[in-house]
Formats: sequence, structure tokens, C-alpha cells
Amino acid sequence: MLRRSLVLVAALAAVLAPSSAARPRAAAFPVTIHAANGDVVIESRPTRIVSLSPTGTEDLFAVGAGPQVIAVDSDSDYPRSAPHTTLSGYTPNVEAIAGYNPDLVVVSNDIDGIVESLQKLGVTVLLEPAANTIAQAYDEIRQLGSATGHAPLAAKVVSGMETSLTRILRSVPKSNRHLSVYDELDPTYYSATSSTFIGRIFKLFGFRNIADAADTTHSGYPQLNAEYIVSSNPAIIVLADTVCCGQSAKTVAARPGWSGISAVKNGRVVAVNDDVASRWGPRIVDFARAVAAVARKQ
Repeated sequence: MLRRSLVLVAALAAVLAPSSAARPRAAAFPVTIHAANGDVVIESRPTRIVSLSPTGTEDLFAVGAGPQVIAVDSDSDYPRSAPHTTLSGYTPNVEAIAGYNPDLVVVSNDIDGIVESLQKLGVTVLLEPAANTIAQAYDEIRQLGSATGHAPLAAKVVSGMETSLTRILRSVPKSNRHLSVYDELDPTYYSATSSTFIGRIFKLFGFRNIADAADTTHSGYPQLNAEYIVSSNPAIIVLADTVCCGQSAKTVAARPGWSGISAVKNGRVVAVNDDVASRWGPRIVDFARAVAAVARKQ
């Protein structure tokens, strides 16, 4: 569980940050970022940032680096004010990226050796992969804050997330902490276990994830079947396929045999935005809040 002491430490760190942090050019650089691609030295405050990571984009804008971002990939749909382009994080084109003359590129995957290819062109790259834990998600927000000259604000973002998550978790009565949950990634019943990032959110609540027992290959994302789900009788159903596939509490209730599932009978089917459910940025608080709202139902 998240500890209040961690919240206080993060808050104190933000409060005690030197006042000169408002002038990052003088106070923060050069800075070394311990990213997934090693120790990356950033000599000066970047002003031409390209993000090929939807979560990275969300993090950058959350820490106040939005004005420094000149281009984001086609999947970075939040915030809407981000400078969207046709750049792809899945099939990255080195020449197209370099054409923006970036002084910092943020990626979540090293597809086709994009990190080394850009570095050979003299471009600074930060690899911030999909987080496995909330602590890692917090670290990436702090790293992007430090890399862009916004360390104090990044610390406040993390502190606010910690405080909000603690409040949200405590809002669920202890009597409902034992509930079982089914997390639906698509209508073919792929699900996420407790070993995944989003599964760990459920674990914070104390929920029992029905996908855990079915993950015989330990992939973290087993494909269940309707019979297994119905027989498991989950008390909560989280739909992460609302945008892609039009799923809702109504469509779930209409599935053969599903109307008798506890989650359906008790109104504990929660539909969340696919992107919010698949990213590890500041909006994980929104995800947790939506889950808590149905978990509180008696």
C-alpha cells in the first residue's frame, strides 16, 4: 500500500526545492538522467522536444514542458493541445524525426534501434519504457521533469498523484477490499493479471484478479473465455475496450449468460477510456477513481 510517509517526503521535496528552480537554465544543467538507455547527459534546457511516446507526451505536458514540445507521434492524443504529427512510435523514421531538428527525443521503445540511430546524428534520446510499477511511473515523471528543467513541478505532480491515490484507495470500505475483478482489454477476453502495471492498481485496492489463475504461460495478458469469466463471477468488471470496440455495461449485460454475473447485477461494470487504462502517466489517478466509484457500491 502507498504510505503517507512517502507522500510527505515527496511534498517536502517540492517545498524545499531552491527558489532558483524557476530559472532552470542557470540552476539545473547539465543534468544526468538515469534512463533505460543508460546515463544520459543533457547539457542545456531542451527547447525542441519530440515525443514518440503517448505516455511521455502526457508526462511532459504535466510537468510544464509542453511549450518545449514541437512534435508528438500520431498516437499521442492527450492533451489535445499537443503538436500532433504523422510520426510513428511503432515504425519510427529516423529521417522524419531528425527533420524536426530536435534537441531531445523521448521514446518508450527502442524499435529498430531508433535510440542508437538518433544518437549517431547527435540527437539526445531518453528511453522511458512502459512502467511495471507505480514507483517506476513516478520515476519517469521525475526524470522528464529534470530533463526539461521542471524538476520542482514534476515533484509536485508525483506528490499530488500519491496523495490522490491514497485518498482514493481509502475511500473503498474494507469490506469491499476482497472483491474479485475482471479487466477486459478487448471483446475476445484478453485480460491483464496482477503482474502487469494496471493489475497492480487493482492489487492496491486488495482485489482478487480472476486472470491470475488463468495465466498458465505467465505472459501477464492471458486470453480468457466466456465460460471461465461467467463461472468466476467477478464482482467488478473493468472495460478497457470502450473506444476501440464500443463495449459498455449494456453490451456486457447482453452477452449470453453474463446478466447473472455479480458485477452486472450490482452495477459494478465500469467503462474507462482505452488510453487511460493502458498508459502509466498522471491519468492513472483517473483510472483508480473510476474503479473506486464502482467498488464502493454495496
